[in-house]
Amino acid sequence: MSAKIRNLMMAAGSAALLAACAVGPKPVVPTTPVSSQGDFIGSQSAAVSTAAVQGDWWRLYNDPTLDGLIEQALAENNQLEAATANLRAVRASLSEARSNRLPSTTVTGAANRAQSSTITNPAAGGAELPEVDTYDVGLDMSYEIDLFGRVESTIRAARADHRAAEAALEVVRVTVVAETARAYVDTCALNAQVAVAERTIGLQGQTADLTQNLLNAGSGNGLDVARARAALEQTRATLPPLRAARDAALFRLATLTGRTPAEASEAAKACNTTPQLSQPIPVGDGSALLARRPDIRQAEAKLAAAGARVNVATAGMFPSVRLGGSLGSTALDSSDLGNDENFRFSVGPLISWSFPNVFAARARIKQADALADAALADYDQTVLTALQETETALSAYANELDRQRALRTARDQAKRAAELSRMRFDAGVDNFLSVLDAERTLAGTDAALAGSEQSVANAQVTLFKALGGSWTQDN
Repeated sequence: MSAKIRNLMMAAGSAALLAACAVGPKPVVPTTPVSSQGDFIGSQSAAVSTAAVQGDWWRLYNDPTLDGLIEQALAENNQLEAATANLRAVRASLSEARSNRLPSTTVTGAANRAQSSTITNPAAGGAELPEVDTYDVGLDMSYEIDLFGRVESTIRAARADHRAAEAALEVVRVTVVAETARAYVDTCALNAQVAVAERTIGLQGQTADLTQNLLNAGSGNGLDVARARAALEQTRATLPPLRAARDAALFRLATLTGRTPAEASEAAKACNTTPQLSQPIPVGDGSALLARRPDIRQAEAKLAAAGARVNVATAGMFPSVRLGGSLGSTALDSSDLGNDENFRFSVGPLISWSFPNVFAARARIKQADALADAALADYDQTVLTALQETETALSAYANELDRQRALRTARDQAKRAAELSRMRFDAGVDNFLSVLDAERTLAGTDAALAGSEQSVANAQVTLFKALGGSWTQDN
């Protein structure tokens, strides 16, 4: 190798050492409010504890059917499959970006037959020139010296995109788990409400029959019969919407687990007891929430990607330096391609600078800066939304528990009132209107209590979802 070539290679090596000199702003490190990192406002409720959030939170219900449905959803849900495929695509893009660190190579081979024009070759004296065959094989290599960090910033952006895609997949997982649990809870709770309504219909049917018998015996009146029948039919009218809502929840559960409505879970269809928790919900604190919520990790990764792309755009303002080289053989006969005298090579840097497009480059920098500012604002908003959702869910859960306790007391009192009213009617002390009113009140409190059990379970699922519980035990 000649001294000239060695000097050229040394210069290229020295330039490569400067590759870490990236241009553009430093990565933005987002900050979160100090007040967001302590205990939650709603963590004072006895229904929750400040223990660390359990990843597989649905197991707190101790319901094997629910466990199986969530495992099925994690394995079969189509939204999860799509998010997983998107992650594979982003991972491939990251590999593509990393490949820019390596030199690009091109293998060439050519065989040509050519004849020069006598007009462009006066030395031929007007005579027809011979046809000439040429053969050529070669290997071309090109390597970008990342003087201003364009390649490294592109890789950094691709890494951040990959982290964002991983977090997006986690967001889908958290949502699928929560909505599967919610659909199951709704199915069980609505079956329980149907059972309450059917039980009420049975009692009101007995009352209606009693009034009819009294009328037939001559000791009753038609008004009591009409009132009893009206109350009975009014309760019957509540059954169709309850059954329709139950079917909708069951079909939603089937879709979440990758099944058609006809293949809906028979175990869920038969469930008629609303799942209950036997312990306070562990909620952790604000700092753990911000580290655990996948949507926050996604927003942070998007912010990092946007910052890296500002560096990529800034690097476009500077020259692009590539080190190129080629070697090969050119001969007039294919059998001579390997001969020393036919060997050829070249090596040297190529510097390009799109100076005339400097305004376009500056516009790209401004665009990247604006997108980075938007990503930072999105991150801040995601943090605030996470805190708001969690505090709202804590408040809703605690207040629904208070409502449920009041409804349970009201139901117990209404049941006692109905029993006393029936006894007074049988003793001839009170009229039938009091009995009917007491039974109507009991039916209403029974239905309200059953609905509150569904609301409590839904509030629990909403809280678990807001806490960002992972789909595995590791947070």
